[in-house]
Amino acid sequence: MRITPAGTLVIVMGASLLPVAAARVDAAPGYSYSIVGNPADVVTPTSGLLVLQGGGTDVDENFVRMGARAGGGDFVVIRASGTDAYNPYILSLCGCDSVATIVLKNRNAAFQPFVIDTIRKAEALFIAGGDQSDYVSMWKNTPVEDAIHFVASKPAPVGGTSAGMAIMSEFLYSAMSNSSLTSPEGLADPFHKDLTLDRDFVALPTLRGLITDQHLIERDRMGRTVAFLARLVSGGWTAEGRAIAADRETALLVDPADGSAEVVATPTHETPYVYFLRTSGAPQVCQPGAPLTYRNVAVYRIAPGGTFNIGKWHGTGGISYTLSAEAGVLTSSRGEVY
Repeated sequence: MRITPAGTLVIVMGASLLPVAAARVDAAPGYSYSIVGNPADVVTPTSGLLVLQGGGTDVDENFVRMGARAGGGDFVVIRASGTDAYNPYILSLCGCDSVATIVLKNRNAAFQPFVIDTIRKAEALFIAGGDQSDYVSMWKNTPVEDAIHFVASKPAPVGGTSAGMAIMSEFLYSAMSNSSLTSPEGLADPFHKDLTLDRDFVALPTLRGLITDQHLIERDRMGRTVAFLARLVSGGWTAEGRAIAADRETALLVDPADGSAEVVATPTHETPYVYFLRTSGAPQVCQPGAPLTYRNVAVYRIAPGGTFNIGKWHGTGGISYTLSAEAGVLTSSRGEVY
């Protein structure tokens, strides 16, 4: 961290070292940095935690838990757009030495030594929401990707919300088109132009072989999650499709040491559910331009109070049912898709 008097707010703007006449937008460092709390670096004992929130209003408990697992060390937020508004909010909850935000505005920023050093020294790391296509295009195969893995391997807490959650699994919906895929589109054609997938970006060990989805009930995304699984299996990326999908204002807290997980949510959210989906073989019909047929996708749903073990793929305190897509129409064994 940049050294200044303790408790001072520090804002550092990336600036090109090239002569003005030779400056290029894509050659500038292209990041902003701000910090609240103690700007001096500290080192504290940490333990692992993965936080996957489905977007919406942040769940306070996420940052309480992350701060505890960070041992009160330095907390870093990374994002590709937006502000440093997380800093005072997280600091009020996490009991940390400091909270800093780095906004990486272009791919060049992902190679800047200060950015990489700051991320690697974090005792807790959070990936803000936004547009996951920015994260894929700007951070994949860069030192930022390596730095995220480094923090997780300490082990130390790593979390993300919305787009931040989307990139934490081995497989991801990359959102590389101009519009977000909807469930009707994915079910009507699992090769729809908006169904863009990627892999091997932030592949955290506990989340290998998985894809995630967010804002699930709020934006009616269960159908597209099933379409993601169909594409993964039919494309040979995995023999067994598995997904974790969360509604807004709802987070899954995962202990990477044993794969155990629990749900936390904002107190007033009416659908605080996380869903675990697993396929049972290849889709019956998954072809370009044809409606999807994919039968008997197993679902387990939990809310706060329920638990799930990702390694064993088994839960307690929830409900189980199956989903089937038949010629592009999604049905549920319990009557309700959600």
